[in-house]
Amino acid sequence: MPVQCAHKQASTAMAGGLFSMEHPWASAFGILGNIVSFLVFLAPVPTFLRVYRKKSTEGFSCVPYVVALFSCTLWILYALVKTNSSPLLTINAFGCAVESVYIILYLAYAPRAAWLRALASVLLLDVAAFSLVAGVTLLLVAEPHRVKVPGSVCLAFSMAVFVAPMSVIFVVIRTKSAEFMPFSLSFFLTLSAVAWFFYGLFTHDLYVTLPNVGGFFFGCIQMVLYCCYRKPKAAASVAILPTTAATAAAHAAEMELPLAALDAAAVLPVLADLPVLADLQKLEEAMGSPRKSAIKAI
Repeated sequence: MPVQCAHKQASTAMAGGLFSMEHPWASAFGILGNIVSFLVFLAPVPTFLRVYRKKSTEGFSCVPYVVALFSCTLWILYALVKTNSSPLLTINAFGCAVESVYIILYLAYAPRAAWLRALASVLLLDVAAFSLVAGVTLLLVAEPHRVKVPGSVCLAFSMAVFVAPMSVIFVVIRTKSAEFMPFSLSFFLTLSAVAWFFYGLFTHDLYVTLPNVGGFFFGCIQMVLYCCYRKPKAAASVAILPTTAATAAAHAAEMELPLAALDAAAVLPVLADLPVLADLQKLEEAMGSPRKSAIKAI
């Protein structure tokens, strides 16, 4: 029992303020995770500036930002229940503010049908689901075990969303083009996963460590695929460029991040790339075989 208490006190000390001279490595990786996650959270800014200028969401989906906001609120709850987790608390508080601004801008310029879907998603996930998790944690679970509830939810949620890059990976392999998978985004998401993995490792926090193993794995796969398919074949370019749907999909891929949203302790990958695959399938059906599509484009 004394050993467990000492271990808990050490973990709490390491997870404390943004920097601790007693545990420099945990502090260093916590600060690095904050810096990288800060940049990733701001990645959609150019796209939302375009939305503001055009006064239109251009058919984009709000789901990644709703999910990212939900993820940030979960990690804030976890950090507050655990206590002394300043790196997690600061970056996810910033993430909540940024994602809220994105969602408000989306609601301001979305058409009525998309506006209703986005509002329903916010109420269902960010209000109802979070209230349920917070209520169970604070009202139904004894204090010594409270951290396990938000921690387990964060772990399961983060690992689930890390499967999301499979959709964009399939698109890259199918089209033999990395157009929908920017290298810089994959690189920073992988770097973020590495930073938070080591922060969790040095603070003995499995709820932070484990999901970022998946983030590192999928990030490396995306970067390898980018190196293999960074130069698309001419036939693929001829088939995709003339279509309005494909152009919108390219903008959507640029805009919709890890879930960017984004999860600070486990930064989230792109969730909404399935419409890209659907557009490519519709394109093939409308234009026939790849050879016919090339002829039509000429």
